[in-house]
Parts: sequence; structure tokens; C-alpha cells
Amino acid sequence: MYDTYGELCTEVYDLSKPLGFTFGDVEFYLDRLSTTQGKVLEVGCGSGRVLIPLLQAGIDIDGLDNSEAMLESCKKRCDKLQLQPNLFKAEMYDFSIPHKYEAIIIPGGSFQLIEGREQAISALRHFKSCLQPNGRLILDLFMPTDFTPFLIQTKSWDTPSDEVITLEDKRIELNVLEQKIVSLLKYEKWKNGKLMKTELQRLPLSWYGKYEFDLMVEKLGYEIVMKSADYKQNTEPEKAGQMITYELKQVGE
Repeated sequence: MYDTYGELCTEVYDLSKPLGFTFGDVEFYLDRLSTTQGKVLEVGCGSGRVLIPLLQAGIDIDGLDNSEAMLESCKKRCDKLQLQPNLFKAEMYDFSIPHKYEAIIIPGGSFQLIEGREQAISALRHFKSCLQPNGRLILDLFMPTDFTPFLIQTKSWDTPSDEVITLEDKRIELNVLEQKIVSLLKYEKWKNGKLMKTELQRLPLSWYGKYEFDLMVEKLGYEIVMKSADYKQNTEPEKAGQMITYELKQVGE
């Protein structure tokens, strides 16, 4: 019934966040990975907004995503730049890759797309098993600040082919107790007043309290190396709505 980051979603993403677009995260991850000698994996790489600049900087990075459309866009971009990363299609909480990584990164809050604490804990365990000894997991988290029930937002984008893509973002579930928001996204592509294509996407978003996530990762055998607010290294968050980047190190077995 629902698409998962389908063709229209990917087209909108590439229009609104073209290659070179950054929230400050591209520069942050470039700096934190600058001394990395081994392989890196970006989980939730999408169409390569972060992955490609890291590749261009000489970082040996693979990409993983569950969206065929996003991976196809990433591959086309890489081909144009004569880059050849390994790209894997799999769920971020359940994938099998034949080697281990010096670092795994999950920018942009993509970890929060994992629905339910049980699956999130399973994912964190899985990342740990895919890291080399003392390997690092670096991921972004944010806490939403708008808890308006049944919120509806609309946007539109013009394409280079004289088409219009519209997006209706409708909040269909708000569960503060479970710390989860679910939205229904409806993408439509129009040309000359005629509907050409439509996609529906169910988008869950979970969030974590700062201390809650600290306890989760420490219990799972990670050491918190650093927390950074809004991509300013070692800066503690001061308010909800800021992006918090956790840098964790695998410890224990």
C-alpha cells in the first residue's frame, strides 16, 4: 500500500537537497572521519548527499539504504563523478555485509525512522556486531518540538521538465507516551494540469530523551566519546529541537 522513499520522494529530495547541500553535517562528518584508515558505512545513505562528499575526500565509504529509488539516484550521481562505492539495499536494522567497519555513520536523524524501542535496540546491537574492535558509531538524533495533532502541511516543487510535484504531509498519529509521530505523505506529479503519478508514504518518527539514549547505548556496550549539538563538537545541547550527534565507541566483547 505504501512506498518507502519511492521515485517521487527521491525526486523531491534531490530537488530540495541537491548535491553540495549541507546542514553543517557534511563538514562535521568529514572532520570526525578525517583520521579513519579503514572502511566506513553510511546507514540510510539515500541519494548520496553526505556519502558523495566523503567519497570525494578520499574516505573509503559504503552506503546502505532500503530504498531502491534512492540507491539508483545515488548510483547515477556517483557514475557521473566516476565514483564506485559499494551500495547495499537492506533495512538499517537487519543487514548482512561480509566485512566489518572502522566506523558506521547515520546522519540526519535517520535512526529515528526505526519504529519501536525493541527494533531500535536490536539495530544498535547489530551495528556493534558490524564494527571492528574499538570501532565508532556516529549518529544524529533530534527531539521534535511541534506536537500539534493532525497537522497538515503542503509544499510544491517545479522540476526541470516543467512539471510540478506537490506534497501533502498529514500527521495521522501523535503518541507522546510512546514518543512517536506518524505522518502520511502524499506525493503527486502534475503536468499541464494532469496528474501523472502519485505515491503514498507512511513515515514514522521516534524520539529519545537525552538521558534515555545515554542509558540505552551504555547498557548495550558502547562508550560515549562525545556529544555535539548542531554540529558544534563537544557542545552539550541546551534545548529541544537541536540536532544531537552521538559519537560512540564499541567496547566489551
